[in-house]
Amino acid sequence: MRPALLSETCRDQAALWLWPGQALYVGPSLELDVHSGAVSCLAVGVDGEFTVELEHGPRHRVRTALVSARLRHKIVAGGSRMAFCYLDPASARERACRGMMSGDAEPARDHEREAELVRLAASLNGDLPLPDVRNWLELAGPDGLAGSRDPRVLQAVARLDGVSGQRSAAKELAAEAGLSVSAFLRLFRAETGTTFRRYRLWARMLRVAALLETWPDLSTAAVEAGFASPSHFSSAFHAMFGLRPSTLFSRRVVIRAVGRPENESVPTSV
Repeated sequence: MRPALLSETCRDQAALWLWPGQALYVGPSLELDVHSGAVSCLAVGVDGEFTVELEHGPRHRVRTALVSARLRHKIVAGGSRMAFCYLDPASARERACRGMMSGDAEPARDHEREAELVRLAASLNGDLPLPDVRNWLELAGPDGLAGSRDPRVLQAVARLDGVSGQRSAAKELAAEAGLSVSAFLRLFRAETGTTFRRYRLWARMLRVAALLETWPDLSTAAVEAGFASPSHFSSAFHAMFGLRPSTLFSRRVVIRAVGRPENESVPTSV
C-alpha cells in the first residue's frame, strides 16, 4: 500500500491514537456501510449532528452516541468531521462512558458532557500534546484504573508491550508468573480491565502502527508484529473496528501509537 501524503491543513488531516484497550480517530467521517466491531464506539459529531441507522431498528439524529460492540449499524455524517472513540467493552472507561449516556436504548445517546466533548474534539489533531488527548478520553469516561500493581501482571504486560512480546502465549507468561494458566488469566483481567487475548491483540495493533514509521510496507509491519499474514491482520482489524485497514490508511492520517500511560507516543504519517 502506498502511503498518502499528510495534508498541510488541519481541516483535511485525520489523526488516530492507539492505546492498549482503546483508540481514538478524529477526522472526516469514514462513511462506512452497515457494520459492527468487537469494540464499543463513542461517536461524536464535530461539525454537527449525524444519523445512526441500526440494521434492524430506527434511525436517530444525534450529536453523541455510544454504539455497543457487535451492534450492526451505519453512521451517516455527510463527510463532516467526526470523533470515533473505540473502547474495549470490558474496560472501566467503556462502563463509565455508558453511565454518562442518557437512557438504556441502543444506541445509547446524548452524553452528559456532550458540549465539552464536541468543543474539545474540534481541536484534536496529530500535533496536539498527548495529555490533552488523554483529557478528552477522561471527559468521555474516566478510566478508574490506576494501572496494574501486581508485579506478575506488570511483568507480563511489559513483555507484551516489548519489541517482540506480541507473540507471547498465555501459557508462557503464566509459567513465568508462577501461576496456572486459568489463575493467570483471571488475575490479568482483574488488573488490566481486559482479557489477555484482547490485550495481546491491541498490543499487536500498536506494534503495527509503531513499525509504520520505519517500515513503509504495511504487510511487512503486520507480520513483524505477530500476525500470521497480512490477510490475518486485515481480518483482525476489520473484526475489531468494523473497517478494513485499507479504508483508513488510504486517507491522509497521522497515527500515534501510544503505550502505557507513562510512555511517550511515536507519531507516524501515512
